[in-house]
Amino acid sequence: MSQSKSTLEQWRILQAVVDYGGYAQAADKLNKSQSSLNHAVAKLQTQLGVALLEVRGRKAYLTKTGEVLLRRSRHITRSVTELEQLAKNLEKGWEPTLVIAREIIYPMDKLVDALSEFEPLSRGTRITILDSVITGTHELIEAEKVDIAIVGSPTPKGFLAEPLTEIEFTLVCPPSHPLAQLTAPIDDRTLAEHLQIVIKDTGQLSQIDIGWLKAERRWTVANFHEALSILHKGLGFCWIPTHLVFPLIEQGKLHQLTLNGSSHRRVVLSLTVPNRDNQGPASKLLEQLILAQH
Repeated sequence: MSQSKSTLEQWRILQAVVDYGGYAQAADKLNKSQSSLNHAVAKLQTQLGVALLEVRGRKAYLTKTGEVLLRRSRHITRSVTELEQLAKNLEKGWEPTLVIAREIIYPMDKLVDALSEFEPLSRGTRITILDSVITGTHELIEAEKVDIAIVGSPTPKGFLAEPLTEIEFTLVCPPSHPLAQLTAPIDDRTLAEHLQIVIKDTGQLSQIDIGWLKAERRWTVANFHEALSILHKGLGFCWIPTHLVFPLIEQGKLHQLTLNGSSHRRVVLSLTVPNRDNQGPASKLLEQLILAQH
């Protein structure tokens, strides 16, 4: 392995000279002598065999080569700074990664809003979001494979949860669908004669697909985006979270069905921390930011 000719300190000094507008200003900011900065930059140029700065009058300017190398050096010094900060964070117990289980019906914009507030304070913590459905969420919680989980009721036994919001489902079909032409409220038997779209449970041990499951003709998909794609093709009916379909109903792209006895369904979503005893500071911060959304 060849040894580096330059040091990070030399590149940081060059950056300071450029950023602060000269050797004197950089020396003042870095609390170093101007001669030591001159020497460091001169030695860097000699070691590299290229001119990084050229003096015009009383001011030094970057050469074309200097501009290219300075841009690259900023990336490298920033990466080293982040690496050093990560080491400090790990020493203090700040988590380098967080995994969140999101029950698929939870509004993504709420989670993104919380994460947007978390990002400037995250100290480089990497986030993984797992979209899960019913028993799939329960299994992630019970196996403690996630740091934070947003789960539909009921919460798995033995885990405490903080209620977040209530999600309402609306029964919809395409405007061209035969069900949309019916004027009276629809009964179960009529509904069972048509194709139903349901969302697949992500559980590995047991599965409970989302939706009313009395229809003999049934297509199972992974998420509501796929369900909506099918509905837009004029096929089937589906229970979909109201916040996803309300704009489409207003635009006439989907038709809301009226079902005898139950035209709406509701699910309470809660936040749980599977392993509260080992919860770190990053997880605690993100938890509070999610709760604050509600």
